[in-house]
Amino acid sequence: MTVQTDILLVKKQEQELVLTAFDETVAFDLGSAIRARALAEKLSLVVDIRTWDRQMFFAATGGTSADNAEWVRRKINTVRRFQRSSYRMVLERGEQPFPPQVGADPVDFVVAGGGFPISVNGAGIIGALTISGLPGRSDHGVAVDALCDHLGFDKSTYALPPE
Repeated sequence: MTVQTDILLVKKQEQELVLTAFDETVAFDLGSAIRARALAEKLSLVVDIRTWDRQMFFAATGGTSADNAEWVRRKINTVRRFQRSSYRMVLERGEQPFPPQVGADPVDFVVAGGGFPISVNGAGIIGALTISGLPGRSDHGVAVDALCDHLGFDKSTYALPPE
């Protein structure tokens, strides 16, 4: 697959993995499912689920550190600012820091996979589901898989192929 094909698939994910509603229960269900998968597969990751004004779920599995939470914070800022998944940013521009004229200081923003917009029908993007701990493409895939499971969608339709 080409980068352009991956970008088109990520855009499809962003457009179609839309929730009918989002509240504390949905955040807990999504986050708990991701944590359970991480434990079952022995994945070291942090998961953060939030609206723009508050964190609604956070969990870390063994092998993670404060650095993972910091990566999550920076990925969330990227999703919020650019209104797209942080992995789409990687595909579109590479993992280079933003140039100074963009005003997205690397202290607060990062181009790395794992931040995925939480979209709600009729409301648009209201927050982010963010993973850190795996390679960026895999972080992104964990978020997409969780949303597919929650929505009852076939994961194979939305999964990026292995690199």
